[in-house]
Amino acid sequence: MKKIIIILALAAAAYVAYLQLNPTDTSQQKRQRPTPNVVVAKAMLSPVRDEVEALGTSKAYESITVTPKVSDVITNINFKDGQLVNKGDLMVQLQDREQAARVTVAKVRVNDHRRELDRIRTLVTSQTVAELERDRLQTLIDTARAELEQAESALKDRRIRAPFSGRLGLRQVSVGSLVTPGTVITTLDDISIIKLDFSVPERFLQSLQVGKDVEAKAVAYPDAIFKGKVVSVDSRINPTTRSVVVRAEIVNPDLRLLPGMLMKVNLIKQNREALIIPESAIIPIQSNHFVYLVNDENVVERRQVQLGLRKRGWVEIVDGVDLNEQVMIRGILKVKPGDTVKVQFSERFSFLERAKVEPIV
Repeated sequence: MKKIIIILALAAAAYVAYLQLNPTDTSQQKRQRPTPNVVVAKAMLSPVRDEVEALGTSKAYESITVTPKVSDVITNINFKDGQLVNKGDLMVQLQDREQAARVTVAKVRVNDHRRELDRIRTLVTSQTVAELERDRLQTLIDTARAELEQAESALKDRRIRAPFSGRLGLRQVSVGSLVTPGTVITTLDDISIIKLDFSVPERFLQSLQVGKDVEAKAVAYPDAIFKGKVVSVDSRINPTTRSVVVRAEIVNPDLRLLPGMLMKVNLIKQNREALIIPESAIIPIQSNHFVYLVNDENVVERRQVQLGLRKRGWVEIVDGVDLNEQVMIRGILKVKPGDTVKVQFSERFSFLERAKVEPIV
């Protein structure tokens, strides 16, 4: 037993001596840590837009409900559902024979009194007829003219014409219907230009100005963007919502937009150039934000940054990164500050031109 213990002790001493004489053997057995591969992108300048998002409702540039001024029977309807009409076009004719007869009688009276006045005018000059008779005839003429205007107005009220050019709605009456003031015949909308009203929080009031550009989308046309301009800002703030109503106008030459549509509106406050990087490069730690930079020697450096505006996919850097510096967007979890890395560049952002900016909350 003592021999075995002596043999083991000698073997252990020999192994320790071997390690002391050959220290490099253990390091060769250890695996060398490979240089990590990372993907980087350069900070670049790109046009960005400060925008305010809102929901708006479209309205016709001009809009009325067509109703008669008088009570009478419809004798003729000169339009169809959805028809485009021009200003002054006759849409509905009411029964007007009695009014036409009154106009004729009034014209006859005016002409009769005028002829009689012409006959006595020379007699008044020669003092054969008193001036009082001439004044009496002149009064009759003025009265007859007033009656003629009244009769013509009543006749005109039986002819319902378009007050402006536009598109008619659905017809609600038929020939032979007895209509009264307030009876809905149809609607008329001028939709060559669409008014778009939307509410904006009062904190943006300072940046609301007439002439600002807006872009709107409608559910009915998901791939279309309708562009317009702000034409007015309401003079009052809603005390309940703490917002102000802004009105924009959108040219609608193809008449695709209709009154009453719900539209998503982007009010463009400002266009400018900003320094941007991919959003995936941002490392949030509590309320601070950091990025990993790779310098010219391919060494990793951590730096705190200040963010500006952002969109899904990219973010504006206000402070902390300079133009063309390389920020790491992939492989962040594999490295730490001071590590040497192998760099692979990311492809250039293809979405920048169509990107939309939102304020960071």
